[in-house]
Amino acid sequence: RFAIGKQDPSNILKLRLNIRNMLPARSALQRLISSGRKTSNPARQAAIANEFSTLSEDDYEDGCAANRKFSQPILTNSRGADILTNPLYNKGTAFKIEERDRLRIRGMLPPRRLKMKTQLDRFLDALRAEPSNIKKYTMLEDLHDRNETLYHRILIDNMEEMAPLIYTPTVGQACTDFGLRFTRPRGMYFSMEDRGHMAAMVHNWPQDEVDVIVVTDGSRILGLGDLGVNGMGISIGKLSLYCAAGGISPQKVLPVVLDCGTNNEDLLNDPYYMGNQVPRVTGEDYYGQVDEFVQAVTHRWPNVMIQFEDFSSDVAQTILDKYRENTLCFNDDIQGTGATSLAGVLGSIRAKGADVNTLGEERILIVGKGSAGIGVAEVLKQGMIEQGTSEEDAKNAFFISGSKGLLGKDSPGMTPGQAAFARDEDTGMSVLDVVKKYKPTIILGLSSTPGLFTEEIVTEMAKSCDRPIIFPLSNPTSKAECTAEQAFKWTDGKCIFASGSPFDPVTMEDGRIFYPTQCNNMFVFPGLGLGATMCGSKMITDRMLYVAAVALANFVTPEEHAQGKVFPSIETIRDVSAAVAVATIKEAEESGLSTVHLPEHLTVEEWVSCKMYDPIYHPLVENRDLNI
Repeated sequence: RFAIGKQDPSNILKLRLNIRNMLPARSALQRLISSGRKTSNPARQAAIANEFSTLSEDDYEDGCAANRKFSQPILTNSRGADILTNPLYNKGTAFKIEERDRLRIRGMLPPRRLKMKTQLDRFLDALRAEPSNIKKYTMLEDLHDRNETLYHRILIDNMEEMAPLIYTPTVGQACTDFGLRFTRPRGMYFSMEDRGHMAAMVHNWPQDEVDVIVVTDGSRILGLGDLGVNGMGISIGKLSLYCAAGGISPQKVLPVVLDCGTNNEDLLNDPYYMGNQVPRVTGEDYYGQVDEFVQAVTHRWPNVMIQFEDFSSDVAQTILDKYRENTLCFNDDIQGTGATSLAGVLGSIRAKGADVNTLGEERILIVGKGSAGIGVAEVLKQGMIEQGTSEEDAKNAFFISGSKGLLGKDSPGMTPGQAAFARDEDTGMSVLDVVKKYKPTIILGLSSTPGLFTEEIVTEMAKSCDRPIIFPLSNPTSKAECTAEQAFKWTDGKCIFASGSPFDPVTMEDGRIFYPTQCNNMFVFPGLGLGATMCGSKMITDRMLYVAAVALANFVTPEEHAQGKVFPSIETIRDVSAAVAVATIKEAEESGLSTVHLPEHLTVEEWVSCKMYDPIYHPLVENRDLNI
């Protein structure tokens, strides 16, 4: 009797009772409206017209409209106030009236619905009115904690503006002040006190599917040193880029910090520091903690990719070497920086009019002998070998300099990676003397020593090289070995420049304008992670890093080269990530490492495109059993 005879079975009432589509689509009142006849109550007539009026296509932000693909509804176990406090599902004022009834939040939001575009504009107006970058970062993270869909939409649509706020250089200050800015938990912390419990702990994470984990022990955050658990900021920032730039769903990422103690005296005495205030564990205790973590997360999520982030040089290579052959993992500071640098160098060779396959003819000076510097050297060397250079000739193209000068066979305390690039002579030679004697064509800075590339070094390099390639890669901006303005002016605009952190365009006295670009890992790691997880690759190989670098290098247009750019615009990052993902998947297939194979009816490019996360508001449906 209710379904057929009730006078006003409106859509809202159907939603409240979870019987929508169990009743005829057109009720008696709808037939009344379509007939043109009116009720005797004008107020009721207006309410009915409003309820059943036809929405225009512009009103659809989710569901299935004529101008967009079908948007699959999301089942959620939350309802009521829980929906509004869950950033993965919360839409704020964008919930439609039907959803408010369906999810039992009617009356808990202001009555007027503001669509995503209005929400986005309102937030950007407030953000752009704030002059402080660190306060902008806080505003963005507050939004991140309230509404992940809107947060990632803003990042994607304004990547060039937002990347420096959520990543380098601003993330450095955010990590330094992490304890003061902490408002709500995000991610997981594994401390020394959790030994023996990590396999159980991982089940506290609410998501059953995790594709990417970014983990740090906080021992070397950017160029800022040991920040302990404050390094969580870098894990969060990296995963924001995985989602916005790489198209991985925010439900499938997990930021992690391993709290192994800290040797930072300021943190050991800081009343607001949130980690264990004890000296760092070392040796077997340290590696045991890392190993238990890796085993725990790969047991619950066997196909997860682990990105090791900002581990100190004395442990980074050891950890990578232990797991890279049997676990899907990579170290962004070693391999990601290397692949991005290789792409930049290949682009620079093309920009100066040379054959891109002549990498082996370059002479490369790397200032910084830590894990990042050695990692870059290794990837560049593998690139030379891929192009046909012998391993011995490739090795001889490198000059690695540290705090005690040029690495040579007599340098004390070298790691195996450093020893592989040690020169037979001139141990301890200064950077300037290396430039004078060996006349490098490329100089890369990974030293975290600001101002290390002096005017004398740069001008000396320009004397013997028509187009010197100068990459001060240390982050944040305050740690850069030189600025863009210095490099261009000291070489009279002849240099090819890229940096780890962004610099403003440089105007020369004669009116020429140069546009420095970022040699930023964000061009590689999001696409690499997307491709590797989509195809279920068993590992990340050196060859994958090479094809990723080539894909990135090929994305730079001749017009961008003419402006002095060797990397594409950050605004194209989604397309770059897709190209890197495609290259990664194809290489995994060719090498037999892929465990998930391409759907027969799609090309690799189409598959990647349809799998990339697009932050729009999907319809939400409460996941519950009905007893009728």
